[in-house]
Amino acid sequence: MDTANGDFNSFLERREKASTAFVNGHAEPLAGLSARTSPATLFGPKGDCVQGAPQVNAANAEGARRFRGASRNDFEAMHIGVDDHLAYWVGLQRSIVEMEGQDKPVPFDLRVTEIYRREDGQWKLIHRHADPLKPS
Repeated sequence: MDTANGDFNSFLERREKASTAFVNGHAEPLAGLSARTSPATLFGPKGDCVQGAPQVNAANAEGARRFRGASRNDFEAMHIGVDDHLAYWVGLQRSIVEMEGQDKPVPFDLRVTEIYRREDGQWKLIHRHADPLKPS
């Protein structure tokens, strides 16, 4: 079982790798880190609101199919919080991706909040809110 702070940081490394797989068209690593039981929510960059663990996992699988590859995908954590049962990170996700229907690579700079809870001793993603970062 993960210890609160140190293992959450190593979990976040796995989370970032799952995100990179996602923007390369592979949803399976993210599915392995995502909640299997509700409540779970997804507030996507296009303004959608998905509720329920099965619905969120289905939306993630569908979303990954739109990506054709990424030349960049980085998380920039602004702050992280963790206790024995809940954890979160808030920050930026910066990606350059190839997408279905696009002729050129698309930059994605997102503001991200993710919340996790323990399920069977493992950290699981229960909420993601990502929306476009306004250019400065």
